[in-house]
Amino acid sequence: MTFSERLACLKAGHEQLLSRPNVPIPGNGVYERYQYPILTAEHAPLFWRYDLDEMTNPFLMERFGIHATLNSGAIKWNGKYVLVVRVEGADRKSFFAVAESPNGVDNFRFWDRPVTMPEYGEPATNVYDMRLTAHEDGWIYGVFCVERKDPAAAPGDLSSAVAAAGIARTRDLVNWERLPDLESKSQQRNVVLHPEFVDGKYALYTRPQDGFIDAGSGGGIGWALVDSMEHAVVEEEKIINLRHYHTIKEVKNGEGPHPIKTPQGWLHLSHGVRGCASGLRYVLYMYMTALDDPSRVIAEPAGLFMAPEGEEYIGDVMNVLFSNGWIADGDGKVFIYYASSDTRMHVATSTVDRLVDYCLHTAPDGLRTGLSVETLNRLIDKNLGI
Repeated sequence: MTFSERLACLKAGHEQLLSRPNVPIPGNGVYERYQYPILTAEHAPLFWRYDLDEMTNPFLMERFGIHATLNSGAIKWNGKYVLVVRVEGADRKSFFAVAESPNGVDNFRFWDRPVTMPEYGEPATNVYDMRLTAHEDGWIYGVFCVERKDPAAAPGDLSSAVAAAGIARTRDLVNWERLPDLESKSQQRNVVLHPEFVDGKYALYTRPQDGFIDAGSGGGIGWALVDSMEHAVVEEEKIINLRHYHTIKEVKNGEGPHPIKTPQGWLHLSHGVRGCASGLRYVLYMYMTALDDPSRVIAEPAGLFMAPEGEEYIGDVMNVLFSNGWIADGDGKVFIYYASSDTRMHVATSTVDRLVDYCLHTAPDGLRTGLSVETLNRLIDKNLGI
């Protein structure tokens, strides 16, 4: 096969992948998954991966490997469904890139260039998992994890790292202004900016933790008010969504995207982590907080909202679902964007009404077997009595 023939074959296959219609799969009444992932490594533009000059790349080899597309922030922008995607290269370094779709479920295409994110302080080794918030102050903020090598690591320890919450803002998703990293008494991951001012301050959902991976004494999802995002400092922090023994969030939990405002309260999508024989299992769960106090939990259904199914279980980091992006349309439809096993991006759809119903009318976790059986028997009695 000549260079030109191979290139034509690559282009045809790539276009076929990008333009493939997605198909909803009947679900459990709460949401519908879709048949195909919406973004994979193969969705990356050919001109990112290949040198297309026959003189300098006569064998048409990949020159820049793309390994995964995962953990994407989401926003409705200029009528398009836009994701700021964590793209991981074959060199294990992640970067941000924007992909957009006309309908939110298929035909996602990357913009020509990745995000050029300015540095702050000591250059980060890795950045990832951006949460996007269109704040009422007029800016679009991106809050993301910044990873640097642990300066206290012992000689020869090339794995220990420290995490901080990086902050940037933009008005067009192209030009980003980097702000100082969040200052906190502990390491922070999964930090999310609330879309509205609270008591005249910026409100953050936090996840304090003792180490880069381990939550340790960090009790769950936190809440903090800061005076400014231009120099955000966590002075006081309280835990609003606790971890519990023998639950889907016994090891750690973290806020996903910023919550959706509804007449009944704020809808939250989060991830919970537990240990199992195959390692750590990440699933998604939901809760609601009060409209007048977004730090006060008013409902939390028992157990998981979504867990890996089928091919979602397989990937770079097995048995993981993670979400840091969703979009609520004006007609009430909700697009839930989630990654599976740190490898690929998917979408599920629901509605605000269905998600509120799920949160308000699904029983909470009683935290022991006896109460779970009581909950089940009440449902059985109700149904058999119909």
